[in-house]
Amino acid sequence: MSFFNRISMGGLTLAAGLAVSAAAFAASPEPAAPAPAPAPPAGADRVTNPIAEFAGIDKITGRIITFDVYIDETVQFGALQVTPRVCYSRPQTEEPKTDSFVEVDEITLDRKIRRIFTGWMFAESPGLNAVEHAVYDVWLKECKQKSDVPAPDAAKADASKPAAAKPAAAKPDAAASPDVEQPDSTEPEPDTTDSN
Repeated sequence: MSFFNRISMGGLTLAAGLAVSAAAFAASPEPAAPAPAPAPPAGADRVTNPIAEFAGIDKITGRIITFDVYIDETVQFGALQVTPRVCYSRPQTEEPKTDSFVEVDEITLDRKIRRIFTGWMFAESPGLNAVEHAVYDVWLKECKQKSDVPAPDAAKADASKPAAAKPAAAKPDAAASPDVEQPDSTEPEPDTTDSN
């Protein structure tokens, strides 16, 4: 058999194999459409939190402070006023991804307020969008559901209560304890100011 005969025989064999495959494919039933991927539960991809936790450094003293701020409330850190607008995180079962939209204002020496930062901060990348100031730096640490700091509405409610509603501190009864001398109310108290 010559070289050309082998090539043509191989080509015929290949062509016949393709024809059989095409016929078998045409005769097979249509494959079922793939089932759609289950949709994630609504809101499972991010959690909206009422509190943003920030860290700040005073570059003069070297002191680092962690502070909680409720959404849409303003907290002053040095000459900066920090106001988070939203704070999102992921459920515990997913990869952490915490971000917050924050506005930071600076109180200048002439008592004017100047916006120095508006944007997203990311807890996993604190250096990406941290506020860098000449004296103070501020960055997002995490978003939380609860805080030891009382909510702004609770603080206002406590301040509006009448003073009589608060229990008075118990004072020791001087008559009941003989060790304690009772001051005479008719004698004036001695002057303890230093005249030097």
